[in-house]
Amino acid sequence: MEKIKTFIVKHLEKILILGLTGVILITNYFITQKVAFLNFYYLPVLVAGYFLGKKFAIYTSLFSVSLVAFLVILYPNSFHIQSTNLQVALDLVIWGGFLFLAAAVVGTLYEQKENKIQELKKAYVGVIEILTKYLDSWDRYTKGHSLRVADYATEIAQAMELPKNEIENIRVASLLHDIGKIETSSELITKAASLTEEEKKIIEAHVEKGAEILNSVGTVLKEAIPIVLSHHKYFIEESSEEEKKFNTLPLGARILAVADGFDAMVTDRPYRAGKPIWQAMEELERGSGIQFDPEVVEAFKRVLADKVEVA
Repeated sequence: MEKIKTFIVKHLEKILILGLTGVILITNYFITQKVAFLNFYYLPVLVAGYFLGKKFAIYTSLFSVSLVAFLVILYPNSFHIQSTNLQVALDLVIWGGFLFLAAAVVGTLYEQKENKIQELKKAYVGVIEILTKYLDSWDRYTKGHSLRVADYATEIAQAMELPKNEIENIRVASLLHDIGKIETSSELITKAASLTEEEKKIIEAHVEKGAEILNSVGTVLKEAIPIVLSHHKYFIEESSEEEKKFNTLPLGARILAVADGFDAMVTDRPYRAGKPIWQAMEELERGSGIQFDPEVVEAFKRVLADKVEVA
């Protein structure tokens, strides 16, 4: 079910365009004066240009022209009402030319808009990375932790073939997942001795504090908030001996949980030395299906295997 949902979300615009074209084609089949219905083919072309860019808009226009050409061959009489063959051909050429032009114009506007958005995203992600380095610099044990976690989480999301915008949200959430610790005492965070129950609760509260900080920014980071808020929750909660409750955690939170857990295990801390990579991976596998999402763990195994091969 999760795979179907991911597929639909990933290809929603393409499914919408194909559906619109299909509806127009089916409706066109039952209409006698098909020439009068040609302008309806602009709809899927404009939708393709607005959501997917120039390339997909042109592909959609080519597909639409091909469909109409097929209809002309199949139902020639429907296109010859009060017109000669030459006039019909000229009308179709003009219509097809304007269809291609509309696809190119709307697609170009979309790409210009996307380029501006990407520039803004790079700018704010750059600012976030600077902020993250500053936050990590005050504790030598966690220095670079957020950047490493963000890299791991991004690679996992890419290995799972998630949409670009979702990968970007996961990266931003990973960079900021510990921002709530800015309101927690540095002495408590770096404490080498065992924490009391009260101190553990203070540390654990950094998740909610982080979500509050991100929420105060406004809508810019709204997609990151559910990921930050849920990344410490278990994949499965045992509500009773007979029943196990699956949490409806965001996929980004499940990915962040694996990336964060792995880096925490392999990094030296005041109270213990970091584990070898193979041992940390064994810990993830032991927690797979309970603390961690098995699919995410498998994706991370592929990421680590690729790193070993490159090395």
